[in-house]
Amino acid sequence: MVRAAVLPAVGSPLELAEIDLPAPGPGQVRLRLAAAGVCHSDLSLSNGTMRVPVPAVLGHEGAGTVLEVGEGVTSVAPGDEVVLNWAPSCGSCHACSLGEVWLCAEALTGARSVYAHRADGGELYPGLNVAAFAEESVVAEKCLLPAPKGVPLAEAALLGCAVLTGYGAVHHSARVQPGETVAVFGVGGVGLATLQSARIAGAATIVAVDVSPEKEELARASGATEFVLASETTAKEIRALTGGQGVDVAVECVGRAVTIRTAWESTRRGGRTTVVGIGGKDQQVSFNALEIFHYGRTLSGCVYGNSDPAKDLPEIAAHIRGGAFDLGVLVTERIGLADIPAAFDRMVAGKGGRALVVFP
Repeated sequence: MVRAAVLPAVGSPLELAEIDLPAPGPGQVRLRLAAAGVCHSDLSLSNGTMRVPVPAVLGHEGAGTVLEVGEGVTSVAPGDEVVLNWAPSCGSCHACSLGEVWLCAEALTGARSVYAHRADGGELYPGLNVAAFAEESVVAEKCLLPAPKGVPLAEAALLGCAVLTGYGAVHHSARVQPGETVAVFGVGGVGLATLQSARIAGAATIVAVDVSPEKEELARASGATEFVLASETTAKEIRALTGGQGVDVAVECVGRAVTIRTAWESTRRGGRTTVVGIGGKDQQVSFNALEIFHYGRTLSGCVYGNSDPAKDLPEIAAHIRGGAFDLGVLVTERIGLADIPAAFDRMVAGKGGRALVVFP
């Protein structure tokens, strides 16, 4: 039996519980978690913005050590340090055949299968495939990537979502070029990773936007050259910082209609607006036909940073080892399993960067 944070039903608070994990079956691996990041997607799953079968153990951003492997597993062995990949690609669906592995149609198949049981025998589902809000987990072999050498294992947990998403948003979706101007809306875990990635890409002016003035120091430590407190005049302020033009690239990391609209309005004519934040179906964004023609901007969604984790992780690790990317800046608190609901509350209030659940 291991301890886990269980979501009993959509909209219900998480419950600490003892759960029973089976031995790994064919193609499966059991691992001990070193750490798990508390991501906004976990909050979206708990409140029903995104849907998964429940009851479930959430948590999808994590790293740990392999304890046991099932029949047929060849890529990892007991003792190996690994990073969780919550959206593994199948390699054969239409998206994968196009090389767009981040859109794999089979990525979340594992989340629809029972993977463990509560002490009373009740069935449990693995959130986004990997159930990282637990001391240990059993996952498919394809959900694991080698932990990069020279990166502390606890901080390596952030590579599985926040860092891949922010790095990919800059390098794959928005394709930021040296000398361009960038605005990042939302200075949470993904936003901080996006700011650092924009700096690595060589952006000249990097504007961070957030509702909380306390985020300015954190944003500047992550590469922001300017900080704008979110308001009704945000787009005007960003244009003033960019010679009246607007930024070449705006990256929205919040998932709210008003923020997406503001990011669009902050982008220059012919610029690119990338939406990373996950919003609900009730968040409707409106554009008129004339402005779409007139401004010639590109508006694009971004799933998991449009990343191929197997290819991007070694590249990101090189930036970390070289000192260009600082994982420590993203972590604003280290907590236990019981503290996840409070971390959700702080996330809703717009406080802090990434909370990291660290297991003893």
